[in-house]
Amino acid sequence: MYSLIKPILFNFDPEQVHYFVTKNLKRFNSAPGGSALSRSLWRIEDSRLEKEVLGLKFKNPVGLAAGFDKNGEYISEMANLGFGFIEVGTVTPLPQPGNDKPRMFRLPADEALINRMGFNNKGVDMAAERIAAYRKNQPEAQKGLMIGGNIGKNKNTPNEEAVSDYIKCFDRLFDVVDYFVVNVSSPNTPGLRALQDKKPLTEILSTLQQRNNKNSIRKPILLKIAPDLTNEQLDDIIEIVAETKIDGLIATNTTISREGLISPEKVVKEAGGLSGRPLTQRSTKVIRYLADKSNRAFPIIGAGGIHSAQDAIDKLDAGAALIQLYTGFIYEGPALIGRINKALLG
Repeated sequence: MYSLIKPILFNFDPEQVHYFVTKNLKRFNSAPGGSALSRSLWRIEDSRLEKEVLGLKFKNPVGLAAGFDKNGEYISEMANLGFGFIEVGTVTPLPQPGNDKPRMFRLPADEALINRMGFNNKGVDMAAERIAAYRKNQPEAQKGLMIGGNIGKNKNTPNEEAVSDYIKCFDRLFDVVDYFVVNVSSPNTPGLRALQDKKPLTEILSTLQQRNNKNSIRKPILLKIAPDLTNEQLDDIIEIVAETKIDGLIATNTTISREGLISPEKVVKEAGGLSGRPLTQRSTKVIRYLADKSNRAFPIIGAGGIHSAQDAIDKLDAGAALIQLYTGFIYEGPALIGRINKALLG
């Protein structure tokens, strides 16, 4: 079914298509019998798919990566498609429009996307309210769905004050999400990746952990890293995880590399983070390096270039405990979730 409508959708601006598809998916699920039909078409229920990671029980290991549902508007709809967990965000303390449009570009020849969205979102208050509303009215069929909160800083917040933005997001989302992801690896907010340096990153993570440990029930904190880090920088990341005692990593975010692309030069030259098929091998390599070098001391959620069940299995074999989809989901459609889960069942 998706293969029939995909060529039509790909004729239009990708950001506008995103809004068109998600709004109509919400309408479909709101219609009588729509949610049940969606679940019957796409979702696979099997206790053998359950995984306990980060002290949480995931219904299946296939999650929706941050960036797709920035404001927590489509949690129920995504759950009906079969995702085992949903990551909302990236959210910032204050609403912000993001970068100028156009800011998302398809590279069909490479099965990739370039985006420079710039953390466009409606602010952490809106996300928290929407997640809370979902929790209050959560359908019985979606009980056990894990929700993550991916947090960042506002564009106008200087790096030396960035920790305050992460604190604000952490505190506001604490009661409504199951885990947190600290995003310092997006290439689309000026200067953000400088926060991956050891000193500022340690400060942010240590501060969040101190607040976390003061609560009667703590929430897992993960760090999302770029695929462009050197092995020496990855070694630093492993040390930071040990020093700050955060719970794990997401590997990886989008890349600024354009190596090996065959798409027209005009689109390849667009600024932003590249995701999709060109990231498949690099993200898996980063996962394997982190898992092997740390002796699997912490969980890793694998993301980047998962377009098939085999791509997912490769990341799990490399050391990932869970995996997340975004660009592969756009190119392959919702059937990809089921194909991965069926392959995992053998």
